[in-house]
Amino acid sequence: MLSVVLLAVVGVLGRVFGWLLLTTTLGPTAYLLLAHPDSEAAQVRNAVLGHTAATIWGLACLAVFGLWSNPSVVEQHGDSLQQIGAQALAVGLTLLALLVLNADHPPAAATALLITSGITRPGPPLYGMLVGLAIVITAAALLAKIPWLRQRTRQTVEDQSR
Repeated sequence: MLSVVLLAVVGVLGRVFGWLLLTTTLGPTAYLLLAHPDSEAAQVRNAVLGHTAATIWGLACLAVFGLWSNPSVVEQHGDSLQQIGAQALAVGLTLLALLVLNADHPPAAATALLITSGITRPGPPLYGMLVGLAIVITAAALLAKIPWLRQRTRQTVEDQSR
């Protein structure tokens, strides 16, 4: 439930300021940080390093494959072979970086895909996603430190898994 509230707040903030802050990578990140705050994948360090690595590799693959100003997969109604190559390589390099950095955070792979598919383009869409991630990671990390809230969230997760 806390994830719902946090994501709704981020979405409303984006609407107020005219930026798309709420992207598909935020949901899994919020879930991990709030529902499983003690897991390795939910560590703030891992979330920050994961999404940073994904952003760097996503942008690098856009440049290497000549896709910087290419239409998104949505606009094209499909992936070109260049986009498929960029997507696969960006995700692979992101996962390798996470392994090398010992920073497990699976939602980062979605960030790499959003960038290389052209859905989150360099410029305002990318900035919005990064601002949204910063808000979610910061707020979730702070909320996960509140003892009574942490206990209640843990209990809800345990109840749902039965």
